[in-house]
Amino acid sequence: MSTASASSAFTTASTRVPERARRAGWLALGLWLAAGAPAPAELVVLTGGEVLKVSGYEVTGERVRLALATGGELVLPLLRVERIVEDEIVDETPVPEPVAESPFTLGFIPGQAFAVPRFAAEIAAAAARHDLNPRLLAAVVSAESAFDPRAVSRKGARGLMQLMPATAARFGVAARELFEPERNLEAGARYLRWLIDRYDGALHLALAAYNAGEGTVDRYRGVPPYRETRRYVLRIYELFGVTPTPR
Repeated sequence: MSTASASSAFTTASTRVPERARRAGWLALGLWLAAGAPAPAELVVLTGGEVLKVSGYEVTGERVRLALATGGELVLPLLRVERIVEDEIVDETPVPEPVAESPFTLGFIPGQAFAVPRFAAEIAAAAARHDLNPRLLAAVVSAESAFDPRAVSRKGARGLMQLMPATAARFGVAARELFEPERNLEAGARYLRWLIDRYDGALHLALAAYNAGEGTVDRYRGVPPYRETRRYVLRIYELFGVTPTPR
């Protein structure tokens, strides 16, 4: 069985975003625009596959207000939003796959050992149900929420595996359940296994899709050239303990 350890390398810093901070961010964006400075753009991927380029957004409860890059605003139910990713193109050098000789498996093997500060039993159970290496699942939880079941990002992602309500609904978990560790892990583990199968075991593509959405990975035919996504994939490699191929 897996074991929990406070000495794990996994971080435990909180990622909660209070309402006051979200509103401050929206105000800062307005002041930036008023000053005539170019605002950082982001892409909002909707559940129907449409992509909106926005100069800012604010999540309030179950709705999101978008400042469209072309001008004007749009208010949508958060359930319409699949992803929000930075529209920041970096160099086209592909993110490498893990080396074939790395001693890891993506599937579940009874008795696999892993050390986490919290939720070891729940992670092990979800990993077993969905044939995932619990160390991989724990690495995703660490990178996404630092094991904080109440974590909320300013994009509206929630819980241990930082799922958007629309993504959780695809895998049978309601938005109101996302702060329940077992239910969040159930949806997140199902989604991660689905992505691994979809990309024929290519870990770098599955992780990129978990961060930026499978539609984005398909559109770029690989890991998209977004700084956030590329750093995310390499961070999971580090936490999972695998080595990328030399560039």
